[in-house]
Amino acid sequence: MDNTEDLSIVRPELLQIAEAVARDKAIDQELVIEAMEEAIQTAAKKKYGQELQIKAEIDRKSGEIKLSRVLLVVESVELASEQVTLEQGKFIDESAKIGDLLHDPLPPIDFGRVSAQTAKQVIVQKVKEADKERQYQEFKDKAGQITSGIVKRVEYGNIYLDLGKAEAFMRKDDTIPREVFRPGDRTRAFITEVKKDINGPQIFLSRTNNDFMAALFTQEVPEIYDGIITIKSVARDPGSRAKIAVTSSDKTIDPVGACVGMRGSRVQAIVNELQGEKIDIIPWSEDAASFIVNTLSPAEVTKVVLDEEIKKVEVIVPDDQLSLAIGRKGQNVRLASHVSKWEISILTEGDESDRRQKETKKETQELIDALVIDEVIAHLLVSEGFKKVETVAYVPIEELKSIGGFDEKLAEELKSRAITFLEEKEEELEKERKELGVEDSLKNLEILDLETLVILGKNNIKTKDNLADLSSDELLEIVGDKIHNLEEANKIIMKAREDWFNDIN
Repeated sequence: MDNTEDLSIVRPELLQIAEAVARDKAIDQELVIEAMEEAIQTAAKKKYGQELQIKAEIDRKSGEIKLSRVLLVVESVELASEQVTLEQGKFIDESAKIGDLLHDPLPPIDFGRVSAQTAKQVIVQKVKEADKERQYQEFKDKAGQITSGIVKRVEYGNIYLDLGKAEAFMRKDDTIPREVFRPGDRTRAFITEVKKDINGPQIFLSRTNNDFMAALFTQEVPEIYDGIITIKSVARDPGSRAKIAVTSSDKTIDPVGACVGMRGSRVQAIVNELQGEKIDIIPWSEDAASFIVNTLSPAEVTKVVLDEEIKKVEVIVPDDQLSLAIGRKGQNVRLASHVSKWEISILTEGDESDRRQKETKKETQELIDALVIDEVIAHLLVSEGFKKVETVAYVPIEELKSIGGFDEKLAEELKSRAITFLEEKEEELEKERKELGVEDSLKNLEILDLETLVILGKNNIKTKDNLADLSSDELLEIVGDKIHNLEEANKIIMKAREDWFNDIN
């Protein structure tokens, strides 16, 4: 039972103030009342002692203020400002026991000028913090959306925008080239990121982001918003040119036509927003070759050669279409590569013919040297697709016999010579490997052929640890075209590092 008289003061106007502040700042009224309680506690500590644990409570219905000193009931007091013995605690609450927190009522304080000013500062600070938290909560889920704001100021090309309830920042690099902003201008941008910060939410905007264009199309084209048309990829050279690949789940709807709109109205609205950026709308296709041809529009393509393993493609165009396919400063082929996610190389028909002749001549000579045959037979083999000694050695004899003018005896002789050549070459490489000191442990990885092992040995890579110490880029530089890409190089290096991880385990 509390033996102390009720010490409180009724201040109903506090609730009215809290309600007004909460409404004005669009924050929870409870947060304002908690800020008031903290301000009263701060003022009370100035009067009763900073070392005390003081609690202030405002009744949510009446506005009544209660002050109390918080004390912990302990067996032996070590800190008199915060602790009491059980015997002392019984004077505050007859049912007190060890470990209880007791609230010993304190007389209400008269807010003087200093106390009132302190209380005001605490309330203002708490309201600011609550306002910042509200801003963050409001914008954190808006990353990936378009927003509209008014330019507040421009500093060294960087733009600060007023979004109404928060300020956002757009770097100069995120503005479209030649775009000029002045204070008071209204603009739209894409929210790329929202970060929590001590000074409030940091909201980053962009008008050059690929997703900004995708979001603009989603706003302008109802079929995209409804999910009937899907944007597969976007590539931009901001302010200059862009390519966007679209597809439709409804075969009766033309995705390109829907995005263009009646008399180009839909796409023109986006072009205007992006300062005249020319937009190529491309029909997406599951067939990579067809899709890549579409991405190079308006250039005509006569042939496409794909290497799906390394995502590279050679595109052959008529001689008079080369500049159109490449585009000004390589823009067209660069955007086509980005939107298709393939590495695209452009060749003219003349270049491709010259290269094919050189390759044929080289492949023919290699067969002449390896199999000791005349040029006519070697040329026949190459023209029928038997371009490597390995191919001649390992294909079924029937395939060699099917070449016009070849009989079984010639086919068997060619196959025998090819096998002998490869065996002798392997013996020479194995001998060289040993002479170079390339360890068997490296050979036993079974991920590198003897020719590659010899190349590594010549570059002083002779053990598994030597190989494991390399980066993917370094390995590619050493072995050249023996390894196709970074992914393959990385797999080889990780294989060499297996012992490292086994040692850890």
